Amino acid sequence: MTLYDQLNKKELKELLVKCWMTHDGMWFLNAFLTFGIKAANKLNKNAIRSLAQIESVRIRKALGRNNEKVDSFDKLKSFMNDGFSILKGDFMNFDYTFPEENLEENIMHWEMHKCWAYEGMKKLGVADQYECGVIYRVKCWLDSLKVEYTMKPRFKGCLMASEGKCTGDIKFNF
Repeated sequence: MTLYDQLNKKELKELLVKCWMTHDGMWFLNAFLTFGIKAANKLNKNAIRSLAQIESVRIRKALGRNNEKVDSFDKLKSFMNDGFSILKGDFMNFDYTFPEENLEENIMHWEMHKCWAYEGMKKLGVADQYECGVIYRVKCWLDSLKVEYTMKPRFKGCLMASEGKCTGDIKFNF
């Protein structure tokens, strides 16, 4: 019996997400060591944007909704929940909610409890120069779905580094 046969779905997902995030981290580390933080940030964001466009198509296809436009808050919530159910590992330690008191306003709230990317950037000594790829990936999903939104707070770098916390809201315009 192989390891694949021994793991349940959750264990398999966690292993694959951890390996994928390790690859992502090692990719960033090598880009940083070779080209510096400014180029690593730029390359990272370019890669994330390309990835998010492919991911959003693959998620919709896996759901049997490849031609369905995300044109309502309910469809967006469904997409986000389905996407994160596959792509978010337990170690990622963040929450996102659609607060009941804000449902009429179409708001998603996020809160990063302990960011694995920020922790890695602190070890490299560049947390104050890192441009967040985690929230950027979500923004790129939304852009690829052609969903209009506003985000608060607006930021360029890393909220953990600049504010000591990473929390905010995305308001969707449907």
